[in-house]
Amino acid sequence: MSNDAKAGRLIAMAERLTDALKADIAALERGRPREMRSIETDMLQLAALFGRESAAFTVAMSKTIPAATRGTLIEVTKHFKDALAAQTRLVMRTKTISEGMIHAIAEDVARKRSAAKPYAPTIGRPRSPGAMVYNRLA
Repeated sequence: MSNDAKAGRLIAMAERLTDALKADIAALERGRPREMRSIETDMLQLAALFGRESAAFTVAMSKTIPAATRGTLIEVTKHFKDALAAQTRLVMRTKTISEGMIHAIAEDVARKRSAAKPYAPTIGRPRSPGAMVYNRLA
């Protein structure tokens, strides 16, 4: 396969991945993270393939392709990186908010369980509600 054909494949893959990332951004903005396209099997496989092929595409190879193709590759890659950064920011916000909600609910459950009961014997320390929180900072 020629370097020009490899660049064309990279461009096509980057455009498909960018479209999926934009769909993810729209889904997250609507509050529907289950509609994210990037977690679908075909997108995960495409992302892995794109990673392998882009890692194998060297600077020397990029110098042998036509200037128009090189310009398109650079532009598509920039759009892909921008979409990836935006999607990453939204995913991190969603994660932080979700963990904050879980933490608040766990604290409320613990507070209600440890509320003083007038005729109940107190046995040691109150049990933890058992909520799993990855990051206590919300």
